Amino acid sequence: MKTKLLLVEDEDRLAAVLKTFFEKENFSVETVSDGEDAIFHAESLKPDIILLDWMLPNMSGLEICRQIRSAKDLKKTPIIFLTAKGEEEDKLRGLDTGADDYVTKPFSQMELLARINSLLRRSNPSNLDDQLSYKNTITMNLKTFRVKREGKIVKLNPKEFELLKLFLENPGKVFSRDQLLDKIWGDVNVEARTVDVHIRRLRKNINIKNTKDLIRTVRSSGYSLDIIK
Repeated sequence: MKTKLLLVEDEDRLAAVLKTFFEKENFSVETVSDGEDAIFHAESLKPDIILLDWMLPNMSGLEICRQIRSAKDLKKTPIIFLTAKGEEEDKLRGLDTGADDYVTKPFSQMELLARINSLLRRSNPSNLDDQLSYKNTITMNLKTFRVKREGKIVKLNPKEFELLKLFLENPGKVFSRDQLLDKIWGDVNVEARTVDVHIRRLRKNINIKNTKDLIRTVRSSGYSLDIIK
C-alpha cells in the first residue's frame, strides 16, 4: 500500500518537482496550494504525513497546523514545515504549534525523504511494513531481516546489516570511521580498519555487475550511501 502524502505548497514548480519525486518513491501524493483546501483535504484524505509550506495565501501554515491538530482524527498525523524562514525563533514557533519537524528551503529531497520515513516509523511502527528502501534498487525488511538488491536476496552478516540500515536511513550523509564505530560497534574496542573490512564486504555482497556502486568512499572523510539521480 502506498503512503499517502498531502503536500501543501503554493509554489507550482516546487510542488510539481516534489510530487514527481515522491511518486517515484512509492507515495500517493495530493497537492494543494491554499489553506482552506489544505484543511479540507487533510480531513477527507487522512494522509499518513503532511508537508506544509509556512507562507500560503489566505491562511498561514501556522494556522493550518493549529486547525489540523485540533481535528480528532489528525492529532497524531506527522507534519513537516517547509519554509524559507530559517531563524531559530521561527522553528520553535512551528514546533510549538504542533509540527513534528522543520525543513528550511532550499533542501535535499533525499534528506526530506529520510526525515519523512523516520517520522512514519516513529508515529506507526507498523508503517511501511518496517521496510527501508532506496530508489527501488535495494530494500531492507526490519522484521524478517531480509535484504534484496534488484529483487534478489542478499546475505549479510549482522554488522553489514546494521551498516546498510544506517546508510539507508541517511542517504547521502557521510559517516566517518569513528562515527560508524560508535554507532555500530558501540563501546566494543575495535580498530578503525574494522570498518573498512566490513564496508568492503558489504559492497561485495550488495553490488551487482554493471550496476552503480551504492556505497561511496569520501576521501579523508568516510563513507555514505551514494545519491542516485
